[in-house]
Amino acid sequence: MEWLNYHHLLYFWVVAKEGSIVKACDQLRLAQPTVSAQIRALEDSLGEKLFSRAGRSLVLTEFGRMVFGYADEIFGLGRELLEVSKGGSPERPLRLVVGISDSLPKSLVHSLLTPALEMKEPVHLICHEDHPERLLAALATMDLDVALTDAPSMPAVRVKTYNHLLGSCGVSLFAAPALARKMRGKFPQSLNGMPFLVPLESSTLRRSLDQWFESTGIRPRLVGEFQDSALAKAFGQAGIGVFAAPTAVEQSVKKNYGVVAVGRIDTVLEHYYAISVERKFKHPAVLAILQSAREELFPTRKPAPVAV
Repeated sequence: MEWLNYHHLLYFWVVAKEGSIVKACDQLRLAQPTVSAQIRALEDSLGEKLFSRAGRSLVLTEFGRMVFGYADEIFGLGRELLEVSKGGSPERPLRLVVGISDSLPKSLVHSLLTPALEMKEPVHLICHEDHPERLLAALATMDLDVALTDAPSMPAVRVKTYNHLLGSCGVSLFAAPALARKMRGKFPQSLNGMPFLVPLESSTLRRSLDQWFESTGIRPRLVGEFQDSALAKAFGQAGIGVFAAPTAVEQSVKKNYGVVAVGRIDTVLEHYYAISVERKFKHPAVLAILQSAREELFPTRKPAPVAV
């Protein structure tokens, strides 16, 4: 039977947390060659590299990030064991690991996840943001409890997953007050010639907006394309252009960015999904997210029953 050398794992964990072998050696009170040799031994036993070089810095490889996640949990349990043995509370927060598609608006993600943190049972939330394809791969290896996306996983994906519809809503358009005052005329004609901030062409929302512009004959002036929706909102807040966000979080966007809604597009529907490798969710925090989304965040749809 093979056993993991936890001394090697500890040295790796400290180096990953500190970001350099030099800093880790100060904390561990060990010589640099000793720590380097122990990490190489761990890499040899696991069969893959844990770090790569980026100039003078050490950067975790993709495999290294996965190992660090396990190590963090292992040594966290060790600390908890010591606390319990000294008379501390044995209660552990419920761990929830969520994968978030990088195309989802941050304000919507916040609204979706907040119910999990408002449960009576304490929850330790861990968020990973990435491309949907990589999130599905992480689901397959059980590194995530759930993935939140704006598109369902397709049958062609080799990972067996289930799409749980959270809800759907239209799209609202926003602008800084000064820019909004320049938009004379009836919506949506008032958008003609106006500066517009759009998502990248690969996003679901961008394709929907392009189709809507084409069908209505509206011709805004595209001045910026953004992968990060929060960055687009920051530019919109500065008056650089009009931007779009889900109508479900319209009030939150207006409050947080000091912008006004200049129109709504009810014919452009955005759909949001929780993707899992389970047909029915059992995780209490995920069930709270589903129920709140279906009953409160997207109330225009008939609430779907939450699987238990």
